[in-house]
Amino acid sequence: MKRTLTLAALACTALSANAEVRINGFANLIGGMTSSDDSLYGYTDDISFSEESLFAIQISGDVNDKVTATGQLVARGEDDYDPDFEWAYLSYEVNDNTSVSAGRLRLPLFRYSSSLDVGYSYHWVNAPQSVYDVPFNNLDGVRVDYSNYAGDWEYNLQFAFGTYENETEAFTIEGKNTLVLSAEAVYDFFKIRGVYGRSKSTLNLFDLEAVLAQLQPVIPPSLFNNLEQKEDTGEFVGFGVEIDKFDWFVSAEITSVNTDDSFIREDIAYYVTAGMRVGKFTPSITYEVKESDDDFKFVDQISQLPAELQATLFGIQTILDDDETAITLGVRYDHDTNIAFKADLSRYTDDLNDANDATLMRVAVNYVF
Repeated sequence: MKRTLTLAALACTALSANAEVRINGFANLIGGMTSSDDSLYGYTDDISFSEESLFAIQISGDVNDKVTATGQLVARGEDDYDPDFEWAYLSYEVNDNTSVSAGRLRLPLFRYSSSLDVGYSYHWVNAPQSVYDVPFNNLDGVRVDYSNYAGDWEYNLQFAFGTYENETEAFTIEGKNTLVLSAEAVYDFFKIRGVYGRSKSTLNLFDLEAVLAQLQPVIPPSLFNNLEQKEDTGEFVGFGVEIDKFDWFVSAEITSVNTDDSFIREDIAYYVTAGMRVGKFTPSITYEVKESDDDFKFVDQISQLPAELQATLFGIQTILDDDETAITLGVRYDHDTNIAFKADLSRYTDDLNDANDATLMRVAVNYVF
C-alpha cells in the first residue's frame, strides 16, 4: 500500500509541474446475502459488504497540448481495500478523431468495459456475471481509438494490442500477442456493437497439474499438447445491441470464448435486459445464460486409448463446463445528483449441479465525484 501511495504522489507531483491535476472518483457500497445455506458470487446467508464493494480515485492531467496522463487506483473490498493501479497510461491526441494510448488499459471487450467498475453508469447492482465475469479485464499495451460520423450515424473504432496476466488461488492465466478489435455505431436511440479478439493464452489450473503430470507419459505427445493450454490461440467474439427510448430500454450482449487446442470447450454467454424509467425509479428485469459446447474435443485420438484413460480425458474437458441461468429483478432510484440507490433479487440455476442453485438479495449505493 505504501508503494502504491508513493507512486500516486510522484505521479501527481510530476503532472502538477506542468498542468493542473484533475482528481475524480467513484464508489460502490454493495451488500448481499443468500437464502438459507445458499452461496452465490461469494455471498452466503450471512450478509456481507465486501464481495463487490470498491472505492476508486482517478488522477489525470495534461502533460502538454497533445498528451494526457491517467492513473486509476482501485481499492476492492474483497482485497481488504488494498489499493492497486488498475489503469496507468498516456494518451496522445493525434487529431480530433484519433487518439493513441499506451500503458495499462481496460480491454474493450464489452459494452460497459470502460465503466465496468463504475456502478453508477448502469442500472444493475453489478453487470451480468455470466457475460462480464472473465479472468482478465486489463491490458498492458497500446490502444488506438477512432471516432467519426457517417451521415446520421456516429461510430467508434478501437484497436488494442498487448499482453495480460492474472493470478488467483485457483489458476494463473497469461495472454501474449493479444489483439482486440471493436466497433460501435449509434443512430439516435439505436446502438450496435461488435468485437473480435485473439491471444496466445496459457492457463494453469492448480487442481489439474497433478493429473496432467500423470497423463503426459501415457498418452501421445500430440494429444497432450492439445489438452494442455500453453500459448494456444484463443478467440473472443462478442455482439451487442441496445434500444433506448429513455422512457424504456432493451439491450443484449452475447459472447463466445474458445480455444481450439485446449481441454476447455467453447463457452457461450448472453443476457437480455429491459427496463423503464419512471421519474427517479428504474425497474428492470435481466435474463442471463452461460453454457458450454456439448461436443467433446479430440475424439478420434482419445477413442484409440484404453477405456479408463478415455474416461479421464473426457472428464478433464468438463472441469470448466457451464450450464447456468439467472433471472434478476432490480430497481434503481436516483436519489440526487451523482448518487443512486439500488436493490435486486436474483434466482440462479445450475443445470450441472442442483446444489449450486441459489437466491441472492443485494442492495447498493453508487456514487461518483
